[in-house]
Amino acid sequence: MLHSRVNRTRRLALIGLAGALALSACASERGEDAGNANTLVFGAAGAPKNFDPVFNDDGESFRPIRQMYETLVAYKPGTAELEPGLATEWTPSDDGTTWTFKLREGVKFHDGTDFNAEAVCFNFDRWYNMPGAAAQSQMIYYGDVFEGFAENKGDASGDPVYKSCEAKDEHTAVLNLNEAKGAFPDAFGLTSLSMSSPEALKEHNADEVTQSGESFNYPAYANEHPTGTGPFKFESYDKSANTITLTRNDDYWGDKPKLEKIVFRVIPDENARKQDMISGQIDGYDLPNPADYQALRDSGAQVMVRPTFNILYLGINQKNTPELKDERVRKAIEYAINKEQLAKNQLPEGASARYQFVPEETDGYTDDVEKHEHDVDKAKQLLKEAGAEDLKLKFYVPTEVSRPYMPNPVDIAGAVSDNLDAAGINVEMVQRPWNGGFKDDIQKHGNHDIHLLGWTGDYGDAGNFVGTFFGREKAEFGFNDKEIFKALADADATVDDEGQKKAYEEAAVKISEYVPAVPLTSSPPAIVVGGDVQGLVPSPLTDERFVSVSKGQS
Repeated sequence: MLHSRVNRTRRLALIGLAGALALSACASERGEDAGNANTLVFGAAGAPKNFDPVFNDDGESFRPIRQMYETLVAYKPGTAELEPGLATEWTPSDDGTTWTFKLREGVKFHDGTDFNAEAVCFNFDRWYNMPGAAAQSQMIYYGDVFEGFAENKGDASGDPVYKSCEAKDEHTAVLNLNEAKGAFPDAFGLTSLSMSSPEALKEHNADEVTQSGESFNYPAYANEHPTGTGPFKFESYDKSANTITLTRNDDYWGDKPKLEKIVFRVIPDENARKQDMISGQIDGYDLPNPADYQALRDSGAQVMVRPTFNILYLGINQKNTPELKDERVRKAIEYAINKEQLAKNQLPEGASARYQFVPEETDGYTDDVEKHEHDVDKAKQLLKEAGAEDLKLKFYVPTEVSRPYMPNPVDIAGAVSDNLDAAGINVEMVQRPWNGGFKDDIQKHGNHDIHLLGWTGDYGDAGNFVGTFFGREKAEFGFNDKEIFKALADADATVDDEGQKKAYEEAAVKISEYVPAVPLTSSPPAIVVGGDVQGLVPSPLTDERFVSVSKGQS
């Protein structure tokens, strides 16, 4: 049987299907510069970190990785609903501490070695036993899901979730956990948990990650020899030309790719990506500026708007400014912000205001949260009661980035600052490059008072939102509320769907009353491809796969 939470993803499935059907409409022909009909050239906003799935957490790295690798559980194209991946079935024990996977037969890694139960266990054991702080610190998704490594066993924080893996027979892998995890089975589909060839991992020293200051150096496997089971294989990464080239895997177990080659061309400037798209130098790129939608459509391109599954929030750090420890001050900040106006004036068409962190399409969403709708007088009153009428805050804002939930960070931050100023809160905006200080300042050092950030869901589980944000003490938010931590931990450990839904609803109410951060808006991001590109299905998880893509006359 397939153990899948269909209820919590049914609405995403429906809107995803609508998006896929919309793609059947044929856009106008592109010019003669469209290029080779067997090659897709995709414009990337930035260079990949590397190609080892477990060491990555960003979209520019995941996009090529998703074409080369596969996971045990997959997401149906255009939805967050589960479907078979490298496993055809997955069955939990009654207490949720054992998962049995029936594996697909006849699958081989790109190096010709067999995918089987021993390979599955090799991957899980590798992650769990990863040596060195440098390696572990880069395993963001694994660390969040499995809550520790072998070296953490028996420490004060409790044992990690992972216990052991057994290859029961060639096509049956049994995963043993120390405790149930409500994120499963959905989290088994995370790109970071993709299956790599054990032989390639060993041959190319995959675990030898070293650190030099703030930088990390990755071994040959991650940079030159990524080896998965996917429909495309790694050919090269030419850093001088800023191009990544993948070729068709003719031995792929599933439907063979229609394209012979995919080239990811790194084009950091957003306007340059748009111009290259219009002139036919590339066949597509992600997250076009909403202001460019019409120009792109006029050129014959298809602007595919994804289903909404993200959130933009104003983070609050309670560590540096004593006034922010006061719940009244945090509520005042939320009352001060006109979210409806922000969605209408600063975000793409279809954006909406948000008053909780769990998406409406996901179990755990509830109308019972405490709402703090725009009310400047109420904000001023709360600040006065808290003795914080002269509140001054450092507002950290990212630059050199466009995210699905945040297309123009500086403009959005300007609107939020104006709202706060109207309530008497003095804001000093601190602009920092996304990959040049902002993320470290926020997530490692906690230098800020408030900041602008957001999240696109990885799978259809409330814990992927509220658990990721508020499940434990983090530099980003600087609070240590045991009641919220326990509520989220209890929800995550609840096995039955209805019980978990109720537990996350209760946690959502607690979070809304505490206000560790301010949910702002959600907005539908887009991906754009040429008029002659067919078969790409936009995903609410930004989990697009190119195996079904072809090029030709429309």
